[in-house]
Amino acid sequence: MSSHDATLEFDYETASRAELVAESVAREIGEIDDERSHTTLERDGSRVRIGIDADDVVALRAALNTWFTLVDVAERTADAGAGALEPR
Repeated sequence: MSSHDATLEFDYETASRAELVAESVAREIGEIDDERSHTTLERDGSRVRIGIDADDVVALRAALNTWFTLVDVAERTADAGAGALEPR
């Protein structure tokens, strides 16, 4: 049983943006997890929720840093893609 946990919630202006970000990072679920931490991801409308359970605070910190970075990259990539589609 985990002794440390955290829930990250990201709210977006649209459900489609939340879906895009969730799908972008979902492929990492299970790939990053190890014997010290486990992550879940769910989307509810325009909200993305990432749950992290860790055995110790060091594993929790590492998982938090990883997931914040992954979401940030997904958001920046979505912004760049949206910008490329705008008429000039």
